[in-house]
Amino acid sequence: MKTKKTGNKTNSLLKASMKYFRGGLRYKKLKAKAESSNHLVPIQLVVNKAEGDFVWDLDENKYIDFQNGWATNPLGNCHPEIIDAVHAAHKRYGYHWEHPLRFELAEKLADIMPGKQLPRFSFEVSGTEAAEAAVHLALCYKQRRHIISFTSSYHGEGLGTKVISAYSSHNNLYMEAWAGGVIKAPYPYSDGIPAGMTEDQYVDYCLWYLEAHIPEFLVPAENIAAVLIEPGLAEGGNWIPTKEFVQGIRRICNEYDWLMIADEVLTGLGRTGRLWGVNHYDLEPDILVVGKNLSGGIEPCAGIAARDEILGDNPRATSGSTFAGTPGGCAAGLKTLEIYERDNVVEYANSLAKLAEARMANWPSRYAIVSQVRSLGLLIGVAFCGIENNGDDNVDVSIARTVRNEMLANGVWAICDSEPTVRLYPALTMDKEVFLRGLDIMEQAIHSIEKAVINGDCLVGNYPAIPSGVVGF
Repeated sequence: MKTKKTGNKTNSLLKASMKYFRGGLRYKKLKAKAESSNHLVPIQLVVNKAEGDFVWDLDENKYIDFQNGWATNPLGNCHPEIIDAVHAAHKRYGYHWEHPLRFELAEKLADIMPGKQLPRFSFEVSGTEAAEAAVHLALCYKQRRHIISFTSSYHGEGLGTKVISAYSSHNNLYMEAWAGGVIKAPYPYSDGIPAGMTEDQYVDYCLWYLEAHIPEFLVPAENIAAVLIEPGLAEGGNWIPTKEFVQGIRRICNEYDWLMIADEVLTGLGRTGRLWGVNHYDLEPDILVVGKNLSGGIEPCAGIAARDEILGDNPRATSGSTFAGTPGGCAAGLKTLEIYERDNVVEYANSLAKLAEARMANWPSRYAIVSQVRSLGLLIGVAFCGIENNGDDNVDVSIARTVRNEMLANGVWAICDSEPTVRLYPALTMDKEVFLRGLDIMEQAIHSIEKAVINGDCLVGNYPAIPSGVVGF
């Protein structure tokens, strides 16, 4: 195992930040607790420079970027054409609400929506705001009080999206009273399935819960407005739903006159190897939530697309903010979509996905600490478990974090937070040689940490992200 530590410049900045940012006192307590348990100190990274497929930290160490601005830089870091387009928009418009770029981008988006069936668009600043706007739109359109979301789902960090999400029980702590209109349904995981069911049986159970249990025992069907689903459940561990499950949701929504909302903030615009995640399931949602990739990682730009009758005349469904649909954000979106079309970005991303599938296919059988490799396009997750597979989630998460730490020590930056999964979100345009080199380094890390687990060596402790929340696990 590598013993590389956080560099001096990075460490100095992190220490100084403790007195300014949220969580500084908590970080110190957890750090002390982990060290007293003989856990390793994880490497922390603060970006000093980002370009293309790489980032550099404050100590000039270079990393292959599988973190990708939390899946926000589809064309790589700091794409020069997008920067130029944003700069030109800033110089011409500054900030004003009504500008022609809003109209141009809305028209472009209408043309690429699933089945061209979602022609109306409402701009928001972030994915969080867009998810909340989608839910509010559904409630007002249907004039009903309840929304259905799924366990392990993540839709944002606003008050509304916190109670809609089911990322973990701790994420909703102290807000239970605010969640009266949210029904949490089971998500069809492909691992850790209860009661000895097969994966197909568990999918059937999850659909039964939606179609029969909720309307009969929890809330009448006529008081449910919509079902909110991620076509790939990202933050909760990169779980990939089956075609039967997603099509089953569409069927149930049609049966009960519920709206189907697809949260495509992370899965949209090529991340899954198709332009939209729902394209894998041969259906159209009623509302689609857009964010992240839309503006090429340069300016905030998000929003919701919906069927004409839903968003065309719904006076109670208000949303948006001062900085929704800024000139810079819309310029970034227009240039991003132009590059997607010109350079066949989604097709190229699909070719990277096939390389990843081939490269990682034997990891679960080859390494005892790898329980699953889950992927849909470049939405990639490698799940970990203890050698004895005793169901100890803390051990599983520590193994995943230690693999991620070993990857970082050898020059690959990936994501591992509260799930026992290392998540990879490479740029959709990443150079194939760089991409495969990153996967090689990841496999070397897995091999090294498996040996460490067998030998009883210490793992990375349960550290939080650094207080600023910008980097860390």
